[in-house]
Amino acid sequence: MSNIRIDNVPYFAGLFKALANPNRLRIFLRLASCCPPDTRCTTDDVPACVGDLGADLDLAPSTVSHHIKELNQGGLIEMRRAGQRIECWIPAERLALLADFFKQCRDGAADDALELASKSTNRR
Repeated sequence: MSNIRIDNVPYFAGLFKALANPNRLRIFLRLASCCPPDTRCTTDDVPACVGDLGADLDLAPSTVSHHIKELNQGGLIEMRRAGQRIECWIPAERLALLADFFKQCRDGAADDALELASKSTNRR
């Protein structure tokens, strides 16, 4: 039986809802792995432009923007304007939060993951 606390479940439901769309998941995965070739980096170091993220997805730019907005509102990515560009990236702590959540669920300590999520939502 799971020991996930009901009051923190909506936070993770929002994260997973944002990732539930296949195109948003593709964009998120692209952000999670975007680095120059042969360079080890984090998305914090190399933000991707919204226009770059739509490459090869066969989506209109407005659709890509919509998905980016949903990922941002879901708390998965950060965005900032740089001139005419909108840059977006996944903060390392968001990836760590998801990794910790699944690790603790696997280890039977989901309450710890949800407590971490509760603290992270208070910082937003």
